[in-house]
Amino acid sequence: MLLVTTAQMQELDKKAMKEFGIPGLILMENAGRGTFELICRHFAARLRQGVTILAGPGNNGGDGFVIARHLNQEGVKVELLILAPGEKFRGDALVNYNIVKKLGLPVTECLDSDTLSSMSETIEKSGLIVDAIFGTGLVREVTGRFAQSIEMANASPAPIVAVDIPSGLSSDTGRPLGTAIRADLTATMALAKLGLVLHPGTEYAGELHIVEIGIPDTAVAEADIKTELLDESIFRAILRPRPSTGHKGTFGHLLILAGSRGKTGAAALVAHGALRSGAGLVTVGCPADVQPVLAQKLTEAMTEDLPETKSGTVSSKAIPIIKTLLERKKALAIGPGLGLNDETRDVVRHLFEAAPVPMIADADALTVLDTDHSPVARAKQPRILTPHPGEMARLLGCTIAEVQHDRMAAALSLACSSKAVVVLKGAGTVIAAPDGRVALNSSGNSGMGAGGMGDVLTGIIGGFLAQGYDAWDAARLSVFAHGHASDQLARVRGRWGYLASEVADWMPHLWTS
Repeated sequence: MLLVTTAQMQELDKKAMKEFGIPGLILMENAGRGTFELICRHFAARLRQGVTILAGPGNNGGDGFVIARHLNQEGVKVELLILAPGEKFRGDALVNYNIVKKLGLPVTECLDSDTLSSMSETIEKSGLIVDAIFGTGLVREVTGRFAQSIEMANASPAPIVAVDIPSGLSSDTGRPLGTAIRADLTATMALAKLGLVLHPGTEYAGELHIVEIGIPDTAVAEADIKTELLDESIFRAILRPRPSTGHKGTFGHLLILAGSRGKTGAAALVAHGALRSGAGLVTVGCPADVQPVLAQKLTEAMTEDLPETKSGTVSSKAIPIIKTLLERKKALAIGPGLGLNDETRDVVRHLFEAAPVPMIADADALTVLDTDHSPVARAKQPRILTPHPGEMARLLGCTIAEVQHDRMAAALSLACSSKAVVVLKGAGTVIAAPDGRVALNSSGNSGMGAGGMGDVLTGIIGGFLAQGYDAWDAARLSVFAHGHASDQLARVRGRWGYLASEVADWMPHLWTS
């Protein structure tokens, strides 16, 4: 699902009207009619109690007038509360305002606090509230009667349908501008807006539906929109069928460098994730001291003992051995449980630049990097970096709060400077590519807040790299599948106490479904 900014959507609207000759009145009619149809499908039982429509002064209010007309045509009692004088409406919104006036629909101008307060019973007793106050153009904080109307709607027991975007929500950041409608359903026009899927915007949008309004596909294609929301359609778009004659060599061999004394579980989980992603062969390179432990844990994977430091981590003496191990491998996954010894960091630093295969780096491997990302940028093969917000803050030389304030910008910044695909983990994981593409993840839940989840994700990504998927596709497919498996597991088990290994074990259900 493509995601657009306010500016991109405005440009598409202009293009549809100017270059394709589609009148704005038709776009507004399609928007209102489509929202009306959604209302009928989702809230039919509520319509008997009547509908209150809160209409603002712009085209969003115009959409509300179209909705009112169609509801009235179906015999639904409609109350229109307009938050601007009738003479303030312009263009297509004015046309539709005049229509509802001529139809005799009840229209109340709520231009002050007292008038709005007098309508509180109407709002509270409505079967449904339609929010058509503000659209995507809002940039200032909501105040006065507009803020009051939003608060009254939110306080009502009636469900709320937001037209295009919940009023008061920033279309670009997903943050409320003072106050914002908390919708049960948002009918967004043509394309999903970025703010509807960024946190905390998801908490305000409710169930998200796209209304087709007639923007030509060619206009969308020419817009070169680089941001998308990951959903189940990614399986159809990216996941390749496994050939009936395939064998373990067909599906790639992944080398994992992970684990150290006291951290063998991390290495085991990476291997588990890789195998469950469908990798044909997995070899774990680990310090000699822990190799017997891992060999016992990993009955489906191979292990290689590597020279170790006194602290039980991989020694720099392992570099030539790793070079030999990589000769017949398709990808490398490195980092979880690897340890922070200086020699181990030298190994990682060398591999960032020199590993001759696609590589994913996570956890301890990321500690090698600071704000200088040139070791990664110089690599001749694709690299994937998977920091959590704390790691990202260190890599960018900023605070965690700054990372979380604009996660997309943070991920893009690191992707551009490192020339790697970046996976910024956390709620609403952000995936960014050096060419400016961004994917936001829609899967996952709070049950994933447990140790080992990131290790499994590293293995899944590494497994897809080994199977020949490019870095961008491997990252997107893995992130969504990891969260989606967790969501399915949570529906069966609840969000408490399921394990990272159980998420990995659920993965094959996704591939077969």
